[in-house]
Amino acid sequence: MNEQPLPDIAAQATHHDLPLDWVGMAGIALPILLADAAVTASVDIGVSLDDAGARGIHMSRLYLAAQRLVHQPLNVPAVLQVLDDCLSSHQELSDSATLTLRGEVPLKRPALVSPLNGWKGYPFELRARQDGRGVNIELQVEVSYSSTCPCSAALARQLIQQRFAWDFPDQQVDYSSVLDWLGSTQGIVATPHSQRSTATLQLRLAPGCVELPVLELIDSAEQALGTPVQTAVKRADEQAFALANGQNLMFCEDAARRLHRPLRQLPQASAFRLKVVHAESLHAHDAVAESSWNWC
Repeated sequence: MNEQPLPDIAAQATHHDLPLDWVGMAGIALPILLADAAVTASVDIGVSLDDAGARGIHMSRLYLAAQRLVHQPLNVPAVLQVLDDCLSSHQELSDSATLTLRGEVPLKRPALVSPLNGWKGYPFELRARQDGRGVNIELQVEVSYSSTCPCSAALARQLIQQRFAWDFPDQQVDYSSVLDWLGSTQGIVATPHSQRSTATLQLRLAPGCVELPVLELIDSAEQALGTPVQTAVKRADEQAFALANGQNLMFCEDAARRLHRPLRQLPQASAFRLKVVHAESLHAHDAVAESSWNWC
């Protein structure tokens, strides 16, 4: 039997005469390496269809281009090579290519006091675009932390003061009595409320940047906030965490300002924007603050 060429329907002309902004594939599972950790990313990859008379693109070529990233360290040169492959395989069809990777990078984090450690996942997203104006790459990570409300802390302290005045009305007290009172539920009648909070940090990478500053971004954010959520803990770690919260009272506005300063100093960033969300334990709604630099 004679072998015949397989039909290429996508190469047929269309009568609609309409270009398309983006055509591609979404949700491709791809194993990559990020921050020396194995990650299964979800990948969206596509190109513009600028030839208005072309019926479609070559999807398989995009898929094969994405395979360059398999089990390889994710960095800027690797991303640029994939974008170049997408455009070179669609010459005269496409003028722009985009790549988006989403996943969660696992990082080993130590306990505050004890020798324990554990793994914590940090959601990330990398968005890259190449067109006639050049290349734009953006990195986004999420950092979880604890936030204790300064107003709630002040109100709790006032209630403790009032209870102290009630329990010791004659103002003649001895040291041991006060010490026992401070360690009792009778004395500490109120505690401030705190909540698990999230900072979403988005960087636009500076020209010449080679490595993705994932660790630098996460470490600088957690250091600025002072209360990142923990993994494995013993009671000594939990006590240290309570101390850290007590020494780092913050509204969402405070958290946003704390993050803005170290992000502004990252040499890998040409612009950034950030958003903090405090999932209120007092209210049924969230408290949110945003900040940016050089973002447009």
